[in-house]
Amino acid sequence: MMETKIRENSEKMSPEERETLRLYGDIIHLPPHRSKVHPPLSAESRAAQFAPFAALTGLDDEIDETARYTEEQAALDENRQEELNFALQRLEHRQNPAAEITWFVPDERKEGGSYQTASGRIRRIDGFRRVIVMEDGTEIPAGDIVSLEPSDDGEEEDIP
Repeated sequence: MMETKIRENSEKMSPEERETLRLYGDIIHLPPHRSKVHPPLSAESRAAQFAPFAALTGLDDEIDETARYTEEQAALDENRQEELNFALQRLEHRQNPAAEITWFVPDERKEGGSYQTASGRIRRIDGFRRVIVMEDGTEIPAGDIVSLEPSDDGEEEDIP
């Protein structure tokens, strides 16, 4: 009877379905095998068999690192460098001046980096190491500064 029903429907089947039926028609309608020795696995245990594993450890980290955005350091022209040097010299002669400083921080892992900005009082300007030390301990390399804006009571005009 089942075979008659299959033959009636075979005219409506695609060629792939007919080939599957030709190969597996004798077993396709049998109930699934149940072991008498081994109990069936829980759904969680069955899923664990097919869970992905890290065949290439660290690959995801490398992909994330490659996708991480870094900026190129902008080259300052000679005039801009002179303006920044002049502003830095003016700040050197003042007692704990306040300023907003933007500088380039090179990336430790790949080419490029990012621009950071710090605002606050300057503890000291170390001319030997060419570093500006902020009151919070932040050290800013003078050669990486792209913007320096003194901000003490309007005594100084902003250096864009």
